[in-house]
Amino acid sequence: MGIIEKDFSLATYPEWASKVRALAEQRNAIILAHNYQVPWIQDVADIVGDSLELSRKAAENDADVIVFCGVHFMAETAKILAYEKTVLIPDLDAGCSLAASITADQLRAWKAEHPGAVVVSYVNTSAEVKAESDYCCTSSNAARVVQSIDPDKEILFLPDMFLGAHVERVTGRKMHIWMGECHVHAGISPGDIEARLDEFPEADFYIHPECGCASQALYLASTGALPEGRTHMLSTSGMLAQAKKSEARQIIVATETGLLHSLRKANKTKDFIPANEEAVCRYMKMITPANLLESLEHMRYEVTVPRDVATRARLALERMISL
Repeated sequence: MGIIEKDFSLATYPEWASKVRALAEQRNAIILAHNYQVPWIQDVADIVGDSLELSRKAAENDADVIVFCGVHFMAETAKILAYEKTVLIPDLDAGCSLAASITADQLRAWKAEHPGAVVVSYVNTSAEVKAESDYCCTSSNAARVVQSIDPDKEILFLPDMFLGAHVERVTGRKMHIWMGECHVHAGISPGDIEARLDEFPEADFYIHPECGCASQALYLASTGALPEGRTHMLSTSGMLAQAKKSEARQIIVATETGLLHSLRKANKTKDFIPANEEAVCRYMKMITPANLLESLEHMRYEVTVPRDVATRARLALERMISL
């Protein structure tokens, strides 16, 4: 069930959930939970989804307070899109190895080396990096964003090198790609895939384009080593959508294991198998039942973004959303 506190169990869940929901109502707060959160957090949330979906829902909602159960850049994105709302994160140390792989200063230096280039930043970046970008993108729309850019323009794509490589293959567009990675997805290896496929030869296979094994998986698919028609390169929201319409009874999933809870909850007759059971983001799991309750009780910890940074970052996000 993931990483939880030792004193938390199914027996204590009802009382805790009741307190959380009562405080949320009292604060006029909406609780947003990313797909990688522990099951208890997902089950008590108002909305569960990927980072951009959650931020858009936050902006469209009438709540005064947003409690973002995810990592810091996600809470920043919610603040950018819903600037007048109070945005809380239960643990300020819930960071992201991918977002930390590039700073605004590094991006400015990179832009100086390529004057006139168009900057496309994956949504897994800080507010300051988004503010230095022309477009943001998600894993599901990155190719569409790149295809919308003048073919004569240079493109700086950041920070995920695996997603960048995937976009290059899909679009045929050569880009300059930042060499960043998510430590969890990079840890899913081609060997993990081969072992799972050997064990479950009839299973469908879902892979997130951030995975370190993504390039190898596409190569294996092209050689026929992966099941044709049953191998899908998908975002987390894409995995949820594909699973609902799939007729497969077994599905191997190559992404952070927190997504398995949502997949299993929505598809009770199917068996979802992690490509690597150790693909667990310790930052996502820093949001716990206890600190979610404390966040609502004491209105901690507020996430702020300077208005000028938010204004510039919002432009990059809105360009993405318009596509």
